[in-house]
Amino acid sequence: MSVLSGKKIILGVSGGIAAYKTAALVRLFIKAGAHVQVIMTPASKDFVTPLTLSTLSKNPVHSTFYNEEDENAQWNNHVELGLWADYMVVAPATANTLSKMVNGTCDNLLIATYLSAKCPVYFAPAMDLDMYKHPSTIASFKALQQFGNTIIPAESGELASGLSGEGRMAEPENIIAFLEADIESKLPLKGKKILITAGPTYEAIDPVRFIGNHSSGKMGFDIANQAANLGAEVILVAGPTHFKVKNNHINLIRVVSAQQMYEACHEYYNDCDVAIAAAAVADYRPKNVAEQKIKKSDACFTIELEKTKDILASLGELKKNQFLIGFALETENEIENAKLKIQKKNLDLIVLNSLQDEGAGFGKPTNKVTFIDKKFTIEPMDLKSKEDVAVDIINKIINHYA
Repeated sequence: MSVLSGKKIILGVSGGIAAYKTAALVRLFIKAGAHVQVIMTPASKDFVTPLTLSTLSKNPVHSTFYNEEDENAQWNNHVELGLWADYMVVAPATANTLSKMVNGTCDNLLIATYLSAKCPVYFAPAMDLDMYKHPSTIASFKALQQFGNTIIPAESGELASGLSGEGRMAEPENIIAFLEADIESKLPLKGKKILITAGPTYEAIDPVRFIGNHSSGKMGFDIANQAANLGAEVILVAGPTHFKVKNNHINLIRVVSAQQMYEACHEYYNDCDVAIAAAAVADYRPKNVAEQKIKKSDACFTIELEKTKDILASLGELKKNQFLIGFALETENEIENAKLKIQKKNLDLIVLNSLQDEGAGFGKPTNKVTFIDKKFTIEPMDLKSKEDVAVDIINKIINHYA
């Protein structure tokens, strides 16, 4: 999955011959899973039609502050556009548009949106050779980079004038590759390896029946997706669950029993920077598993149980430099029990759930957690979606390595 998947991108198109390439660029953004809104300068419409870019982006194309043909039309709010975007890409960026960006010459919607944008801005220059080499253009490049904007270098080749040299706008495929590489390099968890457990475990009674619990695995999968989206390499060890991963940086290892999860965790733990035990692992399993289906006969039936291996405690014993996070689901004496768990299992952080809180626990899209660190600092959180709780957990990791 591309790092651009799910991202909101404004594509600013200025008036150069390279504007014809933006049709392919929009198509590639959409193929990567991005949401695209296009802003065109009036001059750019001479090179590519708004209808083309609107069709490809699946959004109306913006060009003016308001529709002059409809006096009742709502104006195009450049501030809202600037705040909407995760990234802004100006391509092609002509010498004229670059100069306006540098000097704040706010005479069109594209420049107004650029000046309002709070997101990272990329620009892909496109002009003839002599224009590209002119001192004023070079000064524009330097000034924009000093503003924090990122240049997507122009390429060499045949130019519109018939000359050959530097100044061609980067090809759409190369723009996408540049953005992906640059964004990935700046992700806060780039280079980190994170082990995550998720879901229940099923402990067999016979070939048909098992002992399990109601964990869906959603919390662990949400944490894994958030970590991978921020650049981490994730090993996700998941018990029986219907969820699937959404990022190719996640190595999904499916297991069934607590013993299988124990073995998978120990296989990968030593090479990890972080481990998050979000799975609801069975504490007990049948001591003897029947080879054939147990027939219904007596009115009462007894199963002898034995303890499973405590995965989290075993990871705590082996901990070197890993940041170890555990979960606790309690029904009484929540804080005291969570503190004991931190000490007994050598944890750095525990995520406490209480079944007393409405909207928390298994099988729900929401969760209400309390963070407790190894210094016993207590931080209760509001009821949130599990996706938002995953963000909070990942932010704890980012802050730990900051």
